[in-house]
Amino acid sequence: MTKTMNRGAFALPGSSLDFKTGTWRNTRPVHSHGTAPCHGACPAGEDQQKWLSYIQVGDFKKAWESLVKANPMPAVTGRVCPHPCETACNRGYMDQPIAIHGIERWLGDQAIMHGWQYPSRDNLVQRSERIAVVGAGPAGLSAAYHLNRRGFKVSLFDAMPEAGGLLRSAIPPTRLPREVLDAEIARIAALGIDVQMRMALGRDMSLEQLRADYDAVFLGIGTSKSRPWDVNGEVPQDLAQGLALLQRWLVAGAIPQPKSVVIHGGGNTAVDLARVMRRNGTENVCIVTASGLPGPDTDPDDVLNIVPRELELAMEEGVVFYPHRTLSRLIMRGSKVVGVEIVRLKKIPDAKGRKARVPFPGTEMVLNADMVVPAIGEVVDPKGVESVLGSNNHFAVDMFGRMAEHPDVFVGGDARSWSNDHPNGTVSAAIGDGRRAAEAIDAFLSKRDPVEYTRRPAPYDQLNTAYYEHAPRIELPTVPLAERDDVREVEGGPTDNDAVVEALRCLSCGNCMTCDNCWTLCPDNAVIKTAERQIDHSFYVFDYEYCKGCGICAKECPCGYIKMEADVA
Repeated sequence: MTKTMNRGAFALPGSSLDFKTGTWRNTRPVHSHGTAPCHGACPAGEDQQKWLSYIQVGDFKKAWESLVKANPMPAVTGRVCPHPCETACNRGYMDQPIAIHGIERWLGDQAIMHGWQYPSRDNLVQRSERIAVVGAGPAGLSAAYHLNRRGFKVSLFDAMPEAGGLLRSAIPPTRLPREVLDAEIARIAALGIDVQMRMALGRDMSLEQLRADYDAVFLGIGTSKSRPWDVNGEVPQDLAQGLALLQRWLVAGAIPQPKSVVIHGGGNTAVDLARVMRRNGTENVCIVTASGLPGPDTDPDDVLNIVPRELELAMEEGVVFYPHRTLSRLIMRGSKVVGVEIVRLKKIPDAKGRKARVPFPGTEMVLNADMVVPAIGEVVDPKGVESVLGSNNHFAVDMFGRMAEHPDVFVGGDARSWSNDHPNGTVSAAIGDGRRAAEAIDAFLSKRDPVEYTRRPAPYDQLNTAYYEHAPRIELPTVPLAERDDVREVEGGPTDNDAVVEALRCLSCGNCMTCDNCWTLCPDNAVIKTAERQIDHSFYVFDYEYCKGCGICAKECPCGYIKMEADVA
């Protein structure tokens, strides 16, 4: 029976369904999955919001399986990544960023503890093409893993007796225990990858031979050749490079013990070496770096590219930092260093508007030093790759690791050139390179263009934070200063309870959290709650015949998942 609209009719149950209001609107709500800032900032390509949501409901294995779709070694990256995801985290605008690295580390450790295996891929077609991966560091391991997941036959070569690259040869066990590294690598190798160690490019095989025997080649060979270093042409007779010293200490336990040392550089190698030398008897350890320390006065692009917690621990252990400075003079007694003069740097735009670091006369100061160690980075050793490297220090590639003149050769990790959109120099960046290169190799052999899927960003101003409670970030335990040595891991992981509590702090930026706000608050019953998850992964459907486009659902969506768009119907 047709109802007449009057004052009383609006109080009758179900009356709103008798009067269609869809023709009133000029905008309508839609579900729009956004990219959480943590996801957008992750060099490895992890979707942290997604795997955190599984932890929130207690499905830890599902969370790990979601994580390893992008990153096969979360127990490693949870320890050594500088976690730019936390810097980008929207929660930081509200109180403190989510401790993503701690939860990632915990999830990786859970997988090792319980023996979880990588999830199988349904309907995977085994490919006939054979791929050679050179270098068993993070880039090569990631490439081999992702290629295997696509059905390719993969052979992994490395010059060293054990896989891991700089993960094994340059990161101290106090940051990355070897049993954790071994477990993560063993799971990758167990996929059926043909691993051949002690096979050096340019000695045991040639690139030309690999290109002839395989359908594509991935180079994750890293950078092992030290950059030339001097100060106004002067070089100490006993000069030793930072990475070489750190590697020698990890292999043989030998480290110089001067009374005072100045380390020139600002990466993880410089900080790791400084902490090792401090623990092994060097009284005064200084790091002179052109970069800045974290803080409100430092441009985010100018901050030391190291794990933030490692910086704090280094300072706690007595390492002294001189940011925004460089060496201007070596003070020598014969061929031996007795001190250094340093000068302050400032970034100033040049004639083309590009900022360059310029020394400021009058800001010089002198530091006592019995030893100076450069830790300014390395370049690619050209041995075995001369035909594709040319005279360059790094390989010029695009975001997928493709070389313009060599379509069957792909490069990732520290060996590739640096770009603003895809900076390298971290383990996570190398893992991301391996993942994208696997997509590019698949595309090359399938005669299509590679694809990197992206979604719209979900910034803080698109959230409705009135629905979230303030909660403190968890604190991770550290070994007391007096008990630290060269073996025991300094920073610990969260407890099971802390990991879940911290995951619950996630704001679910850009993705439905099934809070029921849209369904509860719609004045026209135009939001239908469903028993089954929909194609857009939510449990709600808009009934546009009754929606009048008021926008309440979008306004009251806590996580910015609902957007109002122009109704062109």
